[in-house]
Amino acid sequence: MNIRRVPLHKQAESYLRGLIELDEFKDGKMLPNEVELSEQLKISRNTLRQAINTLVSEGLLIRKRGVGTRVAEKNIYSEATNWLSFSQEMKILGVEIENFELHITRQIPSEEARSFFSISEDSKVLRLERLRGKVNFPFVYFISEFNPVIPLDGTENFNRPLYDILRDDYQIIVKTSREEISAAPANNFIASKLEIETGDPILIRKRAVSDKNGQPVEYNIGWYRADSFTYKIESARSGI
Repeated sequence: MNIRRVPLHKQAESYLRGLIELDEFKDGKMLPNEVELSEQLKISRNTLRQAINTLVSEGLLIRKRGVGTRVAEKNIYSEATNWLSFSQEMKILGVEIENFELHITRQIPSEEARSFFSISEDSKVLRLERLRGKVNFPFVYFISEFNPVIPLDGTENFNRPLYDILRDDYQIIVKTSREEISAAPANNFIASKLEIETGDPILIRKRAVSDKNGQPVEYNIGWYRADSFTYKIESARSGI
């Protein structure tokens, strides 16, 4: 009888898949170094790297030269079926959110925001920049610009959900969001904020938000780590 042995790199893959499901390693934890793992499995480092590369290509592991290999964070999912604020999305997913940075300025708006608000070139807007993510893991950098007619003055507690502030403090109820999503390599600034390498892939999510009366309220851009965020779209054909 001809018995086919499972290749060593496949055995290593199976071992690693089990390893990353353990509480001590899942969700961003570092794996033991290659020397320890290869000795533990009694295989060469080249064979181990073959197994690691397979899991890296599947998005299960992240390897950085000079740092090591860690387990990829579970992706955060957002859906287009009924738009929500970032805080609402994370609350539904049971994700505790941390604000790592918060900056408030009043300055000349971006061209896109100025066009959306239909304001003059010399108008200034309130600009809110926030680095946000899960506890100890920043994965999105936001810039929000607000229509000058919105009475935000920068003294608000922006650790509260933004749309709660608008609703509860100013009776402004946001209703519609026009969104645009694209992919791009991270520039030096965004890479430093999201703790990734320059050139690593990111998702860029732009939102033009209006209130229930159709008045433009906010122009928002979010730069997301591509290894931590997935956007899902569900559509239905009409007339069927």
